[in-house]
Order: sequence, then structure tokens, then C-alpha cells
Amino acid sequence: MQTQVKFTVFGVLAVLLWSAVLHVVRIVSEDFGPIGGAALVYSYAALFLVAFSGLPKIKNYPKRYIVIGGTLFVCYELCLSLSLGFANSRTQSAQVLIVNYLWPLFTIIGALLSKQANAKPILLVPGSLLAFTGVCLVVSGDLSYLFNGVLANVISNPLAFFLAFSGAIIWAVYCNLTKSMANGENAISLFFIFTACTLWLKWHLFDAGFASGFSFSSVFLLALAGGGMALGYGLWNKAIIGGNMILLAAISYFTPVFSGVFAALILGVNLQQGFWLGVVSVTIGSLLCWQSTRLKDQQPNSVQSVLDNTE
Repeated sequence: MQTQVKFTVFGVLAVLLWSAVLHVVRIVSEDFGPIGGAALVYSYAALFLVAFSGLPKIKNYPKRYIVIGGTLFVCYELCLSLSLGFANSRTQSAQVLIVNYLWPLFTIIGALLSKQANAKPILLVPGSLLAFTGVCLVVSGDLSYLFNGVLANVISNPLAFFLAFSGAIIWAVYCNLTKSMANGENAISLFFIFTACTLWLKWHLFDAGFASGFSFSSVFLLALAGGGMALGYGLWNKAIIGGNMILLAAISYFTPVFSGVFAALILGVNLQQGFWLGVVSVTIGSLLCWQSTRLKDQQPNSVQSVLDNTE
């Protein structure tokens, strides 16, 4: 029990780190370009992980975990980093992040489809509708201009929003499959190396170059983004191997709130009322979905009961 609690705490710390560091990744993308910035961030992150964890020993990892888990991880990271880099503005980068934060909802749906959890439709349906409506509010920025606002914003940059939405689905699949495939192993360093190599290949093929020269501030932010991302994903990968997946998904539902606060602080963007209404809607809707998965004999608001009744 104590081990599961420890791994769950790792997941909470990872959520807080993600909420902040991804906005720094956006700034790095402005300095070095969408592809070049992402390649540098993941290279730094891979170096941090290898420095602290040592070189990955491929022979120790199940082959299915390396192939399937590695592919899902790389695809997700490409979707996430490039959606931030290709966003038209810092405000839009905050919006695509909220779209990406649909992944906890998709994680719950994946757990239901794989029969890892049961759900009460009376809570699942309205919760899902609230979460999706919240994302629409965030993207449109205005309740009275909901549909047309979403359509106009997505049309203005379909690539960024498509990447963010696709990433949410991919990460949910990764979270649901990793625990059964990993056999207790942690290949996060290897996956980061795969991601960095893929991005450098893409950078070379597209002859992307760098948006600007290297400076002390840009290199400092690059190291901060790479180190923070490495620590966050390292903690999360441990969490989904040994922690309570349903509880972690529930806690991660508050990520949009943390992300909005950090966006205002780090990016200096002025987020409108519609954005915050959408964030609240996403959070409440996701929490309703999580509540729908709880067993009938659990106490309604007891975190400990969830820990006690989840293997």
C-alpha cells in the first residue's frame, strides 16, 4: 500500500511540472523554431534522464513495451511539442494545451473499454459533454460565439488543434497499455532518445534551421524546459507503473486550471472569461467522469477508499 501511495504522489508532482514546463517549451519554440526547439528540448531531456538514470538497457525491457509503448510515446510527444510550436500565438498555445488535456477523459474511456473500470452512465454522459463543451469554450473564448468561434479558430490553424486532439487520444492509450506491457520496467530514457532522434530527422528532412541564434537566456530556458520535462515524465512513468491509474487521472483533471495559471504567469497572456469558464467546465466534467467509475461500495469522497479498493 505504501508503495502505491508513493507512486501516486510521483504522479501528482508530474502533473504540476507539466502544467508549468510546457509553457516554457512554447517560448523555446519561439527562439529556435517549432521543430528545432522541440528537438533541442527533447535532446536536453534525454541527456538529463541518462545522467540521472544511466544508459537504458534495452535487453531488460519487454519487446512489446519497446515497440508499442515507444511508438505511442514518440507519436504523442511529436503531437504535443509541434502543436505548441505551430500555434499562431501564445494565447493559442494555451488553448491547444487545454485541447490536449482531454487525455484524462480519454483515459477513463479507455479504462472502461478495456474493462479496467466500471462506470455509471448517469454521470459519465453529462461529464463527457461538460468536458468537450469546456474545450469548445476555451477555443472560442466567448460563450455567445461558441460554435462560430471554435470553427474560426480551428480553421485559422487546423494543424495545431489536430495535433493537440490526436495527442490526447494517443496519450490515453499509452497510459492504459503501459502498466500491462512494462512488466515493472521504466524505459522513459530510451523513449526520450527515440523522440529526440525522430525530431532531428524531421528537422534535417525539412531543412528547418533555427529561428534565432543562441543566447544565454534562450539556452537557460532550453535547459529549464528539458530538465523539467525529463523530471515530469520520469515521475509520471513511475506513477502509471506502480500508482493508482484512476486516481491519477482524477487528480490530473485539475491540470487545465494549473496550466491556465502558469500560462498567465509564464507567457504573460491575458486569458478571457470564456477561457476560464471552459477550464472549469473541463475540470468538472472530467471529475464527473471519474466519479462515474467508482464502485458502489466506495465512500463518495474518500481518496483512501479508492486506494484501498484498487489493485
